[in-house]
Amino acid sequence: MGDPKGFMTIGRKPAGYRPKNERITDYGEVEQTLGENDRKDQASRCMDCGVPFCQWGCPIMNNMPEWQDAIYRGNWEEAIEILHTTNNFPEFTGRVCPAPCEHACTLNISEEPVTIRENECAAADQAFNRGLIKPNPPKKRTGKKVAVIGSGPAGLACADLLNKWGHSVTLFEKDEKVGGLLRFGIPDFKLNKNVIDRRMEILLAEGLEVKTSCHVGVDVPGKELLKDYDAVVLAIGAMKPRDLEVEGRELKGVHYAMDFLTQQNRAVAGIRMDEKDRILATGKNVLVIGGGDTGSDCVGTSVRQGAVHIEQIEILPKPPEKRDPNNPWPYWANTLRTSSSHNEGCERSWLLNTRKLIGDKAGNVKEAEVVEVEWIKENGKFQMVEKPETKRKIKADLVLLSMGFVHCVHEGLAKELGLKLDGRGNIVINEDSKTSQGKVFAAGDAVSGASLVVRAIGAGRKAATDVNDFLK
Repeated sequence: MGDPKGFMTIGRKPAGYRPKNERITDYGEVEQTLGENDRKDQASRCMDCGVPFCQWGCPIMNNMPEWQDAIYRGNWEEAIEILHTTNNFPEFTGRVCPAPCEHACTLNISEEPVTIRENECAAADQAFNRGLIKPNPPKKRTGKKVAVIGSGPAGLACADLLNKWGHSVTLFEKDEKVGGLLRFGIPDFKLNKNVIDRRMEILLAEGLEVKTSCHVGVDVPGKELLKDYDAVVLAIGAMKPRDLEVEGRELKGVHYAMDFLTQQNRAVAGIRMDEKDRILATGKNVLVIGGGDTGSDCVGTSVRQGAVHIEQIEILPKPPEKRDPNNPWPYWANTLRTSSSHNEGCERSWLLNTRKLIGDKAGNVKEAEVVEVEWIKENGKFQMVEKPETKRKIKADLVLLSMGFVHCVHEGLAKELGLKLDGRGNIVINEDSKTSQGKVFAAGDAVSGASLVVRAIGAGRKAATDVNDFLK
């Protein structure tokens, strides 16, 4: 390392967030950036630890120490070259990844890990700003044609590599713009969509063909693609949301979280929609059911729309502030996570089960009846037990269901192609990313269930390698 004692003389310095009273008035990215000298100092904290547990913790095995050293030396070109060997889109993961690498960082033993995620984002942004990321189309084409269905992180990564290796790749996207949940799921205040557009300009200049507003399995039969292409890759995500099967679910004002977030992202992009179909938190008591990142995004969006009160509830226990003894370093720390959105104004509760939703005479949701629960271990399995005496009601003019996704959408492509599914409803693949149908491959959340952006990129890269071997 350039400064093997940097971690001893320089403390961890996160960039932090824009002031709350400023950021809640717009949809600009909330995270600030450090100056170049501060960023170099933070990179210098990467110690010569011998065994890079950060790399072990990263789903795509980023070479952390090498590009941290390049940043420290001010060699941004080398930093982005090293990053691109393992990660197609460090500008995405540098913004939205929960950074399992930092959980595994040796300095996290003392809870002062290197700011790996922020450093990664800085490396990508510096490279773009300096013109270091340029189109590099393949010098010759193989004559093989590949269709990639879905333009989320898995599909983008897969299509990018296959195109770079000389195959003629067509990327199909059912929405009007590329990006999947990167564009229409993650709010702009976490990921500005210009970041996606900037990368897409490079991919298009390298010869990637993109067809948007083209829903394969609905607008275009999947079997047609099997005739026209040498290989087909499904990266359709896990878009079937988990529903809340309780009395009152049919009331007006009860929506899936992703419908709410997708609408707002389109509004920020200037895409017009019928106002009577808008899901708005303005002037309402908002209840977010589900304690994950998507729920947090609903909180931040509701704040910006002008909600009167926001409460987020979770059926599971509140995570501890610090690691439990049975959750040691370098494993992922199962601890309480508080996002910038939570700090903007939100009441949070745990161990609450929603029993029913209550509406007015016009059929609008007005309250949610909840009850406290406890989890008791019986025969090696945890069982949920309600406490009837703790029933209470929460005011709710808007209820957002953010309880995760169960599996990929089966209607359309999966059923048409007769793909084998596992017990959880995900697409089954073998060790070579192949599905049960000949030249059809699959990758990402459609195979694993809903997961991290960084894991989707890794799965897309793995599928690209397998398709390339198959075409050879």
